[in-house]
Amino acid sequence: MNPGRVNGRLAAALLLYATSAFAATDSAHRGEPLYQHRCLICHGAEGRGVPGVFPPLAKSDWLVNHRERSIRAICEGLSGKIQVNGADYEGSMPAQALSDREAADVLNYVGTSWGNKSAPFSPEEVKVVRAQTRFPTYDVLVRASAYQPLPKPPDGFEVREVVRLPEGEFGTRLAGDGQSALVFLLTQAGAVWRLDAESGALDRVLAPEDYLDVEAGGIMALGLCLAPDRSLWITTNQERKRSGTFPLNEVVIYRTSPIRDDGKVSKPARWFTHQYAHGGGFNHGLSHLAFGPDGLLYVSSGSRTDGGEKPPNHPDSPPGEVETTACLWRLDPKAEVPHIEVIARGLRNAYGFAWNAAGQLFSVTNGPDANAPEEMDSIEFGNHYGFPYQFADWKIEPGKPYAHTPPAPSGLRFTLPVTNLGPAAGGSKAGLSTFDPHSSPAGMIWCGEDFPAPLKNTFLVTRYGNLLGKDQTGIAQDTGFDVLAMQLEGSPSNGWRAKTETVLAPLARPLDVIRVGAGRALILEYTRPTNFKDGLGWLSGRVIELRAEK
Repeated sequence: MNPGRVNGRLAAALLLYATSAFAATDSAHRGEPLYQHRCLICHGAEGRGVPGVFPPLAKSDWLVNHRERSIRAICEGLSGKIQVNGADYEGSMPAQALSDREAADVLNYVGTSWGNKSAPFSPEEVKVVRAQTRFPTYDVLVRASAYQPLPKPPDGFEVREVVRLPEGEFGTRLAGDGQSALVFLLTQAGAVWRLDAESGALDRVLAPEDYLDVEAGGIMALGLCLAPDRSLWITTNQERKRSGTFPLNEVVIYRTSPIRDDGKVSKPARWFTHQYAHGGGFNHGLSHLAFGPDGLLYVSSGSRTDGGEKPPNHPDSPPGEVETTACLWRLDPKAEVPHIEVIARGLRNAYGFAWNAAGQLFSVTNGPDANAPEEMDSIEFGNHYGFPYQFADWKIEPGKPYAHTPPAPSGLRFTLPVTNLGPAAGGSKAGLSTFDPHSSPAGMIWCGEDFPAPLKNTFLVTRYGNLLGKDQTGIAQDTGFDVLAMQLEGSPSNGWRAKTETVLAPLARPLDVIRVGAGRALILEYTRPTNFKDGLGWLSGRVIELRAEK
């Protein structure tokens, strides 16, 4: 044997290994933002998932034991029962429209994060596996995930597509002055785009790295509004890790200087920062914010739990809610050191709220993973709306929504939601408080006298749609994926009731809606599929306009 030849082969092998390891590191780095945009919403910033709903990716034995199925899950989706780290999961993961290289990048990021040590994935390996799936090439998957035709508008209205978002940008909020075509769009990652609602021109005015700690990851930007002085206000949530103990959820409200006449947007500055114990997979954080008729700033602070449980991934974390979660805040925008005033409690995740012409405040709230109705609530200062002790008017034996539901404090009274008289969204003559389970009511606006029927003097409510895919009977449920018009009657003393009509359906996970003048509204679609059961994945959505015919 020639020692020189052996040493040469060994050196070549070591060089190949080092090159492969370096390439995998680069791939994982590219995969991190893809994970945050596509996967974080279900599996979490640290891959912990949601117990019983979305399986963990951190230290996942399933990823190690099912390498090919892991690739297939991205390329064609995954459904049916699987066991991960000793726990059973039976959900549905939609296909992800990622190229072979992007799929390998995400897998390498997951495979080298949170205690995972997977062998590197390559685009070539993904291509071979993809060829055996129902979407044998990336192009086939993209075609299957095309934008859907616009739904038929109600009589007297027309609908048009305004703009398609750039690939990889997932919109969470729209903001404007309510009267003009000047609109701003916030993405989940924290970018802000200026949109001309007339022409559809879209220009990015803020990148996440302009004002956020993007290196730390885990950012969810969910709130945007344009103040009366034309400054932009943004809410963000970010998990902050701490050595040896549970992480914190850091919520921040940023604001810019007033937008200049030339449209230039200044770098946002931190105005308010608050931290509390992170709740794991159900941590909702800050979302919608808006200026009320009193000139003060209202902010929705969602729950840190599904139903008041102890976060299973953080045994040292406190259970249930804290003073500043599952509630609605009010702050003085002129204060140099803002103080939180909690005006209403027991709101699990009020993603949208708005005032009617009389200045009465209403919100819409997402329910738990259990099959409880989701809510529209009339917000009265000091009232409690049930969470986590009670969900809407849900009746369940033996009297508690969950085994871990805490007992309600003695003497605490709950305000029931608006009763839905129907015919849409689960309502009937008997009434439901308020929406079908898992339909995910989201952004909402008030349509006043300047909107013709059937929208005149109604709340327009978007419903993002079911994220669980199936109800507890195992039947696929595509509730939501629509926009509703809700005409309210009643009062705080005798209870509120809503006549509810479907305005647009189906839509691709509509997440927000704003006014852009008399008889005109813009609706933000988060993605492209108009149902859950088709199993199509997350691709960037679009903005559409609903307007009264001239």
